[in-house]
Amino acid sequence: MNICINEKPARIEKGLTLGAVATLYREGADILILNGFPAPADTKLKDGDELFLIRRGEIPTEEELEGLMAARHTPGVHTRLKQASVGIAGVGGLGSAVAVALARVGVGRLVIADFDVVEPSNLNRQQYFIDQIGHYKVDALSCNLQRINPYIAVESHRLLLGPENIAATFADCRIVVEAFDRAEMKAMLVNNVLESMPSCTIVAASGVAGYGPNNSITTRRVSRRLYLAGDMVSEAEAGSGLMAPRVGIAAHHQANQVIRILLGEDE
Repeated sequence: MNICINEKPARIEKGLTLGAVATLYREGADILILNGFPAPADTKLKDGDELFLIRRGEIPTEEELEGLMAARHTPGVHTRLKQASVGIAGVGGLGSAVAVALARVGVGRLVIADFDVVEPSNLNRQQYFIDQIGHYKVDALSCNLQRINPYIAVESHRLLLGPENIAATFADCRIVVEAFDRAEMKAMLVNNVLESMPSCTIVAASGVAGYGPNNSITTRRVSRRLYLAGDMVSEAEAGSGLMAPRVGIAAHHQANQVIRILLGEDE
């Protein structure tokens, strides 16, 4: 039978199990992925199966990681994500979580921009660590993303985004994620992207504060090139702060919408 093992073609005898092939081709492999899903060792293989054999705790090569991610995604999805460039404006609670999600699914190039540094009050919801306090957020996030997926490109910009630099910063991005805290900055970014970047779509957020109902956070299409995630009403104020769970829900709405757009599922 003809099968594929870790992205390489192989020919095996009919009737062999997944465990038997693992013993033959990768001694010590204890994570067995068959056609994109973990499978028991006694699973009998059939012609055309695709296997990934992994030793637990071993860091995969770039080729192996690419293959593993492709195997866990729907066929063809990983290649399209790998070719994409996505901009993230602001890397606080929303932006840092969006970046982590997109890095984990293998979006090939992330352009991140923020002028601020990590401070203690950020740690209740942002994707940083206590030893990164005082570091520029884009530098700290770049480091964290490279630890998650060292095979993607991360382009970081330490700057305050404004009308004079938005288009240049995100020039090669098909999508820009708006991830600011202040309403006036959100409006400024959305207006500038829509006006000066005609081939770019923006995924923004509004209403992510507090600990209200999970399902009040939704994603809606506002116009042809603008999507908005959040509950549209919950503003950060006294008695209603920004907290990791709800900010994370909105951020993952944004990240999932980015993926839908990249894969042509945005209608």
